[in-house]
Amino acid sequence: MQIIKDSKIDFMNNSRFTILLSGALILAGIFSLIINNGPKLSIDFKGGTLIAVQYTKPININDLRSQLKNVNINGQSFDFSTSEIKHFGDNSNVSVRIANLENEPEKFSQNFIDILKNIYPDALPEDKDDFILSIDKVSPKVGSELSGKAIMAIIYAITLILIYISFRFEFTYAIGAIAAIAHDVIITLGVFSILGYEISLSVIAAFLTIVGYSLNDTIVIFDRIRENMKALKRESVVSIVNKSINESLSRTIVTSLTTLFVVLTLYFFGGEVIHYFSFALIVGVLVGTYSSIFVASLIVVYMQPKA
Repeated sequence: MQIIKDSKIDFMNNSRFTILLSGALILAGIFSLIINNGPKLSIDFKGGTLIAVQYTKPININDLRSQLKNVNINGQSFDFSTSEIKHFGDNSNVSVRIANLENEPEKFSQNFIDILKNIYPDALPEDKDDFILSIDKVSPKVGSELSGKAIMAIIYAITLILIYISFRFEFTYAIGAIAAIAHDVIITLGVFSILGYEISLSVIAAFLTIVGYSLNDTIVIFDRIRENMKALKRESVVSIVNKSINESLSRTIVTSLTTLFVVLTLYFFGGEVIHYFSFALIVGVLVGTYSSIFVASLIVVYMQPKA
């Protein structure tokens, strides 16, 4: 299926704007990461307790925060007003993330849930079991290990990609592919930082998915470039790359749109659990499609030996 036929767009000679756009997005993301002291990590990496509950009516977060300022659990006083308390889904659903406590009381999670029940007793579901949506607890040690493993997973993926493309194509192509992948991950991470979204294990999985998606799109274009390099030896590199991208353009758009429709459906109808995962994929699909054309291919052009 071809939705664009016989296109003759001069991508390479009109790349000045795209270079500025990519630079601006990357710098904005890096600046946000710097002022926020890095990405906002979820409980998966920082450790702590995350409790999500649902009431039968909208809850005022500021009021709940003031109610949690002085809480007594098993004879110990705690101030949870500085914890992360927020709505999710709608205003009747509340999540509270509590950092690890040095002298955590026994059955802390259940005691805290009882406190949440007592604050708004008239807003509890008829079936008390429906009140608790989730309870997640991660120790600091496990969180630290997960952080290290998540970073190593991305490094291993990029290293293996570099080796694979170097063997299948040339080292020049591998540099272009890695640059495009780094471009996609940095921009997606920057968007999460700017919006204040958390990085969880599911988001790391989305980042690895973005790496695979971007690479797949890039390899299709690289394959066409390699074929045209052999068949059109008298033409300039810029002309060959433009021709290759135009020949792959219809396939690229169709693939990206079908993937985007799926992740948009997940984002709007998949529920809170995969909300950030699907959002990361939306950004990744858009940026990955863009980078295959304007980053990976452009680097191949610049790194070709000059005649």
